[in-house]
Amino acid sequence: MRTFCLGLLFILLCTSCQDQKDSKEKTPLVEVNSNFLYLEDLQEALPPDISGKDSISFATEYIRNWVKDMLLFEKAKSNVRDNDEIEKMVESYRRTLLVHAYQQELIHQKFSREISDSDVKKYYEAHKELFKLDVPNVKGLFIKLPLTAPQVANVRRWYKMTTHDGVEHLEKYSFQNAVKYQYFCDKWIPVPEISNLLPLKVNDIGEYFNRNRHIEIKDAAFYYFLNITAYRAAGDEEPYESAYLKVKDLLLNEKEVSFISQVKEELYQNAIKRKDIKYN
Repeated sequence: MRTFCLGLLFILLCTSCQDQKDSKEKTPLVEVNSNFLYLEDLQEALPPDISGKDSISFATEYIRNWVKDMLLFEKAKSNVRDNDEIEKMVESYRRTLLVHAYQQELIHQKFSREISDSDVKKYYEAHKELFKLDVPNVKGLFIKLPLTAPQVANVRRWYKMTTHDGVEHLEKYSFQNAVKYQYFCDKWIPVPEISNLLPLKVNDIGEYFNRNRHIEIKDAAFYYFLNITAYRAAGDEEPYESAYLKVKDLLLNEKEVSFISQVKEELYQNAIKRKDIKYN
């Protein structure tokens, strides 16, 4: 087998250097009871940029596994009696694959994926009970400062303010002094995403944030300031902003199902007109 594969590797390297011919014929490599493994199939299976030594090992194992599979296949054919039922299953699966491929082509060519924001909002308002938070969400702002940062006393005052002036002071200050500044008073953020910014370990971080809306922490190198302006617990209604994509996907799926149903109905009506359907 190793000698065979060395020769095979030489063929692979030579063949890869030749221009591909227009002929659709393949080069038989191994035969097991009239089942063929072709050189071209092995070439396609070879991983890209594989070394010469590794390609020998790969080819050896690939061929051996293919031979074993074919031997098992031949044994199964001679021992499984209900071949008719299997053929029915194969044909049913083939029809399913063809139909699926055709549907995907139709969707690609003729299906509009546009869903208006007004439709998304309308669906969300009518089905709020379907959208629940898996984890707590918060709104607020976060700032991380080095211990050497100036005007920390002002930061302690500014980060608790949600007025335009307070936020503006903090943003201007952060550009020059903050390691990280994140303003999210206008959108909901999952609690784990925010808690990862803090050197804080508590059993229930969501409940901790709910009870402590103004958090200041200090470690060996930094100050951490977090102002939580709004809080929603796990299991609460999911905010529209975070549910938006889920709602849009639901509407898109419903629209797609409706589109395929319409295609089927048109085919059915056309078949009736052409008298293609015969009931015996």
